[in-house]
Amino acid sequence: MSPFAPQLLALVAAGGAAGSVLRYSIGIWCLARFGTVLPWGTLAVNVIGSAVIGLIGGLIASGMPMPGEARLLLITGLLGGFTTFSAFSLDVGLLAQRSLLTALVYLCATLLFGLGAFAACFWLGQRL
Repeated sequence: MSPFAPQLLALVAAGGAAGSVLRYSIGIWCLARFGTVLPWGTLAVNVIGSAVIGLIGGLIASGMPMPGEARLLLITGLLGGFTTFSAFSLDVGLLAQRSLLTALVYLCATLLFGLGAFAACFWLGQRL
């Protein structure tokens, strides 16, 4: 089957739409709850997305079968629409214009917690 088969593209599109709606919802919730000192919504989705992809990656690495269609729906679609690394880059740049220290704190927090969540959940996924 072609990687551009309509049914495969539909899986990516459906997952991407769901991930984007989740990202938007979390961003709005974080904005209302925590304000604008930091882009909390972007931080939250990057950490959550890293944790989820770490868990899925760990499960796959430990031998759990995952059909290509499920990977397209969950990893390429859902997590691709959910995580916001490009928005993260913009946020860091905008924060740096206001305060280099705030931008550096945000950058370090996102990398530390995102990679930490990935590592912990990858380890967990390999042991489930």
